[in-house]
Amino acid sequence: MSAAEVRIDQYDFDQSLFQDFNSNRFAKDLWPLVYILSDGNTKTAYVGETTDAFNRMSAHLKHNAKSKLTSVHLITSDKFNKSATLDIESNLIKYMSGDNKYTLLNGNLGLANHNYYQKQEVYWAVFNAIWNQLRSKGIADHSIDHIDNSDLFKYSPYKSLTKEQSEGLFKILESIATGKFKNIVVEGGAGTGKTILAIFLFKMLSTDLMDFNFREFGSEEQKFIELINQIRNKFSKPKMALVVPMSSFRSTLKKVFKNIKGLSASMVIGPAEVSKNQYDFLVVDESHRLRRRVNLGAYFGAFDKACAALKLDKHTCSELDWVTMQAKHTILFYDEGQSIKPSDARKEDFDTLKAAKNTCIQRLKSQFRVRGGNAYVQYISTLLNGKLDSSTKAINKTDYEFLLFDSLGEMVKQIKKKDQEYGLSRLIAGYSWEWKSNKNSNLYDIEEDGVKLRWNGTPTDWINSKNSVDEVGCIHTTQGYDLNYSGVIFGHEISYDPKKQEIIIKEENYYDKNGKQSVRSPEELKSFILNIYRTILLRGIRGTYVYVCDPELRKYLSQHIPKFSIAPENPSIPIKSEPLIPYENAVPLFDLKAAAGAFSEEQLVEEENLEWIKVPNHLKASKDLFACRVVGESMNKVIKDGQICIFRKYSGGSRQGKIVLVESTSIQDQDSGSCYTVKEYHSKKTEAEGGWRHASIILKPHSKNPFYQEIELGPAELNDFKVLGIFECALENDVH
Repeated sequence: MSAAEVRIDQYDFDQSLFQDFNSNRFAKDLWPLVYILSDGNTKTAYVGETTDAFNRMSAHLKHNAKSKLTSVHLITSDKFNKSATLDIESNLIKYMSGDNKYTLLNGNLGLANHNYYQKQEVYWAVFNAIWNQLRSKGIADHSIDHIDNSDLFKYSPYKSLTKEQSEGLFKILESIATGKFKNIVVEGGAGTGKTILAIFLFKMLSTDLMDFNFREFGSEEQKFIELINQIRNKFSKPKMALVVPMSSFRSTLKKVFKNIKGLSASMVIGPAEVSKNQYDFLVVDESHRLRRRVNLGAYFGAFDKACAALKLDKHTCSELDWVTMQAKHTILFYDEGQSIKPSDARKEDFDTLKAAKNTCIQRLKSQFRVRGGNAYVQYISTLLNGKLDSSTKAINKTDYEFLLFDSLGEMVKQIKKKDQEYGLSRLIAGYSWEWKSNKNSNLYDIEEDGVKLRWNGTPTDWINSKNSVDEVGCIHTTQGYDLNYSGVIFGHEISYDPKKQEIIIKEENYYDKNGKQSVRSPEELKSFILNIYRTILLRGIRGTYVYVCDPELRKYLSQHIPKFSIAPENPSIPIKSEPLIPYENAVPLFDLKAAAGAFSEEQLVEEENLEWIKVPNHLKASKDLFACRVVGESMNKVIKDGQICIFRKYSGGSRQGKIVLVESTSIQDQDSGSCYTVKEYHSKKTEAEGGWRHASIILKPHSKNPFYQEIELGPAELNDFKVLGIFECALENDVH
């Protein structure tokens, strides 16, 4: 099935629609299709699927909210079947929610991921094509890759739950509905989906039951509905809050809640706010980071005030006591392996709570973050416990990119390269260096292996901050977050004793004062530090890179982590060059001045005069592709000066956020002085009568040199503006 076999037709959403449907055979013939109802002014939309478009649209026109929408897009194909349309509907709900251009009227939570013939190899490509068409029609703004990396998408409740999560959810709802348990502890390691389930549960308990679609639960559907109804009868308008102990992660989840229908940022609170109100439900994410009165710094005052308000002894209580005291039902998402400092509520306190008769315990085991799965998680745990020997099989690189670097500079380079390819790739280190740059931004904090680096420039939502790819985060700025790739630096506070065959800690090299004051024993400090490294080694979805400062630890880890290696740039053995065959394995290299920007068929007639460039293996050569040399430093974060790049001829569709080759006599490129330039394309929207319109275009550089500025083209300058091509890739070596 190809993208060409999918149509998207737009109609006015009113009574005239039914006359228009008579000319659409998919609507007439009761064929499975997907549709989007939308209104451009209110930025509201609804996604659905049906085999009876006439009856479904008739019902929607009688619906109070949906009848106010103004347009309908029918997505149709001869190749659609019921399973495919259900899956496309589910994906559209998820990605439109993550795109955040429209507020969805859908309340469909837990939409099913249907398995069916050719789902992955065909229909996912079709969904990508549908999404690109929707972007070109203005229904979606961002690329799928961009949305995949966004926090709103990662923590969206518009996703299907696994069987394990569904079972856990049922037990939680049953505990609340029957009143059998006051407290529910959901245990799960890093990456087991605790935050997603917490948000899903929160939305289910705090919004209208009519919003839900329970079809994922199959034969259990009626039981779920009965439980929800019981809870509704007990708590008609439940007072709820999501408690998040870490301020950085709390800030991120506030932004997520702000953009989910029925939720608001005010529903996400810190532990101190719990003392001000009584709640029907408190859902606590990352509850292992609830605090007690130890090493609290500036927070001592707020802690004592909350204890006084609750009439609790400040010396013996913790925030865990606050949340269980202030709620009729408390749901705690917990992982003892992520407790990282003495101020965290003690494991003994959680053990006491879990042993109580009014506490229910649920467990999540499946790994959802790292693609290495549970095997990688177990490998890391055994590795840090010093239990691996030379006979232990390492993680297969084809399953997960887990690599050890001999050069810190090379690891930094590779993380930045992965950030360009996939986004959200960051450096993380153990707290083995002072934070000098916090007081003097000109100073470097980490100086290792000839490399100078600075700690995170902001403590709040650092991963998504402007300069984060050039900085180093720590446990406090990364716990709770997902990355595509993480580069983990093992500092000087952690070493290895080859005689005892165990990891050891050098306390004098550990610079987190609040992390080691009040520690009861060296073993407790070791436990905290190992938990830190275990946690940051489980941030990377696609891969984890490792650099080790201590020589003994490096020697131990080198036995169990595959080494990173680079193929030599100038191999000593000559390689026989592959013959270049036009449009089979090679595309033309254009001189832009000679081509004058118009890559037309006429200019391709004399192919014997063209210079040809071999395309990389992941691209299929065609007449839609061409190559040119990009000069200058304005895009040197992505494209090196003089590097040959492959472009796809632009023939329409979305350009937003993409790197493009453009021509305009209104501009003179800062590098070449020509009317051609390669930049990232952004349109600047201005509100005008009748809706939104594109008022200007921004061409954004990506340079390490701040000299290069954005180029803005207004309406008067767009008459001769032309996008020639969309950037595909830059060639590492010039092959021609």
